[in-house]
Amino acid sequence: QVQLVESGGGLVQPGGSLRLSCVASGSIFSIRSMGWYRQAPGKEREMVALVSSTGTTNYRDSVKGRFTVSRDNAKKTVYLQMNSLKPEDTAVYYCHAPEIRTTWRMYPEIWGQGTLVTVSS
Repeated sequence: QVQLVESGGGLVQPGGSLRLSCVASGSIFSIRSMGWYRQAPGKEREMVALVSSTGTTNYRDSVKGRFTVSRDNAKKTVYLQMNSLKPEDTAVYYCHAPEIRTTWRMYPEIWGQGTLVTVSS
């Protein structure tokens, strides 16, 4: 079995920073692309940032220049550095992997449990 576990959320004032981490656990052979998504109360889940296996990134327009996604393949971890946070960034942030391969099978569409980020003064 494989799983993704997020951490690093919390309460921060506008303009502050947080770094989220997502660790993949299990008998993992390889992970391709990974991403961060978020969902605010009453709203649809939306993509925040993506990073490919080779480090290519893609961001939602509203976070460009403020957020940075990166990954450490050796540690099987993806990060989301969030700077200049705004109240509208408040949401539950989820880590996602479209495909995780173990020695014996492929696991599709793996999601973490989410970590809450609250930006408020």
